[in-house]
Amino acid sequence: MTEIVLKNIFKSYDQTEVIHGVDLKVESGKFLVLVGPSGCGKSTLLRIIAGLERITSGEILIEGNEVSNIPASERGLAMVFQSYALYPHMSVYKNMAFSLENLKIDKKTIEEKVNSAAKLLQIEDYLQRKPKALSGGQRQRVAIGRAIVRDPKAFLFDEPLSNLDAELRVTMRKELSALHEKIGGTMIYVTHDQVEAMTLADQIVVLNEGYVAQAGAPLDLYNNPNDTFVAGFIGSPKMNFLNVKSFKKDYGIILKSESLNIKSSVDVEVNENYTLGIRPEHIYICEKNESDLEVTVDYSEQLGSETYFYCNANDTSQLIVHQTGQYKVAKGDKLFLRLDRSAMHLFGADGKAIKKNKS
Repeated sequence: MTEIVLKNIFKSYDQTEVIHGVDLKVESGKFLVLVGPSGCGKSTLLRIIAGLERITSGEILIEGNEVSNIPASERGLAMVFQSYALYPHMSVYKNMAFSLENLKIDKKTIEEKVNSAAKLLQIEDYLQRKPKALSGGQRQRVAIGRAIVRDPKAFLFDEPLSNLDAELRVTMRKELSALHEKIGGTMIYVTHDQVEAMTLADQIVVLNEGYVAQAGAPLDLYNNPNDTFVAGFIGSPKMNFLNVKSFKKDYGIILKSESLNIKSSVDVEVNENYTLGIRPEHIYICEKNESDLEVTVDYSEQLGSETYFYCNANDTSQLIVHQTGQYKVAKGDKLFLRLDRSAMHLFGADGKAIKKNKS
């Protein structure tokens, strides 16, 4: 297993800087996911690790060795692409064996490696087929198998599931997670899908415009986002945000808007503007005398085991409320909502999180 470290990585194209001093440590054997919106630099960073892009400055260490000037073919890494990148004229077996044949490895060893990987990925019955005779999920398994047979120092995945339909993506996520458990190995995975990030990663690195916005375990990022960007990106549906102003009362500091009046759970300056964040599952339907907020339902999504309400109040952006079970609610209905005090987040004018008071 392999540790990969990036130190102060910068990358520019002509005069345009796209990666801004990124520091990153991928611990040996971990599954790290780079996630962020389109154009944030995640695929560029992966290609830098692979050796497919040269850095402008910084250091890349693989197993403690500086590799910035070492070509991709000599870094000992295997990359799985979004487009599968299979040779259409070759059988599955030949696609998986091709890199080993180029290394002049003997046929018996190649056969053992290919058959072992095919068994692991459950594609043994497809070894003599051409890629065009396979489904998208089967092609992706072949691409992964081609990486496995090389016994790489680490696996790099560049949005490998984005071409698959929703149901197959769920299946392949489970298979990738199981694969990591079986073979171990360091894995770095790029996606724009934060559900993939949450379900696959040991560690998530959220990128925003070429900077690391936050890095940590999935639930750490979900429960303790550093700023409104991470809070809004991690979680599906995303966190709700309400604009509030702070006021001093005898019993503490109040966060107030036209529709909301609630005691702050953190120490803040008075007469300042803040953003209050609350996730959809931490808002509850209640009676009027228990409520923090009255809203009007724009529409609802009835999913059987759960219901999502999309609501608005006079002075708020749309609020999303998640409730387990089934609710008969129609457009235009009024709802009274209560916010879970223990799950509220507060952000300053700069978008940075304000830490909760220690109890």
